[in-house]
Amino acid sequence: MVRRVGRGRRLSDGDVDDVLQEVRIRVWRALGTGEKIAAAPASYVYRTAVSAALDLIRRRRGREVELETLDARGPAPSGDRGPVTPDRSLERSELGERIWQAVDAIADARRAVVRMYLNGYRLDEIATLLDWTPARTRNLLYRGLGDVRRRLGDLGIGPGGRTE
Repeated sequence: MVRRVGRGRRLSDGDVDDVLQEVRIRVWRALGTGEKIAAAPASYVYRTAVSAALDLIRRRRGREVELETLDARGPAPSGDRGPVTPDRSLERSELGERIWQAVDAIADARRAVVRMYLNGYRLDEIATLLDWTPARTRNLLYRGLGDVRRRLGDLGIGPGGRTE
């Protein structure tokens, strides 16, 4: 059943094996004993397989986004919709680098949440992947984004502002 879920999501054989291993780990952690695992309904295993497959796809998507933005490691300034010139491209690249430097300078737990958020994960997905409560995840995200804003403000970067 797990292999069918993986193939249904167009995963390679190696990725299907990874999903199978992840499902085994998740079921073992959740249920613990062999008797409980044997008594688990097939729907539980199926939902666990779908969740593991989607998590794998999201992690891959996050890495692809990261690879695509290596030259400009952050979002473009808001409201910046003009033509891309070499100067503007350099400015975006420098701003992106400063944003990621600010993210790298915040506390570890906040950094993890902010990085995932900037890579396109929703708050509920982040909470699930990090195995945290939604309230904790939201709190760390808001505090982390506040830390990043303060660090960028110290550099003269902010709403309506430009880089130094």
